[in-house]
Amino acid sequence: MRNRYIESFEKAQVEAKNIPAFRAGDTLKVAVKITEGTKERIQVFEGLCIALRGEGTGRTVMVRKIGANSVGVERIFPLYSDSIDSIQVIRRGRVRRAKLFYLRELKGKKARIKELRRKA
Repeated sequence: MRNRYIESFEKAQVEAKNIPAFRAGDTLKVAVKITEGTKERIQVFEGLCIALRGEGTGRTVMVRKIGANSVGVERIFPLYSDSIDSIQVIRRGRVRRAKLFYLRELKGKKARIKELRRKA
């Protein structure tokens, strides 16, 4: 049971942000605003969505990429944060789970995910 004013505020926040539909297994390109002193720039983090969590304005997405020297890098992004500039879906993955934490132990070709083929 939540306060109706808070619910209406959250609903307005969710509708104001343009977030594409995606799920675990999809490859995302997340553009994040980074402030360094007085300057502001946009940094792109491209990786695999391994988990979605929460609801409403508290919804978060966990994105994993393989960085330099084959080191896995994971970041958790709040979807409705002002620091998120845009989210773009690069590939749709074919997976059978909602959380892909098992990918942390896999390396190389075993860590690949098949692309989802849409029927025409």
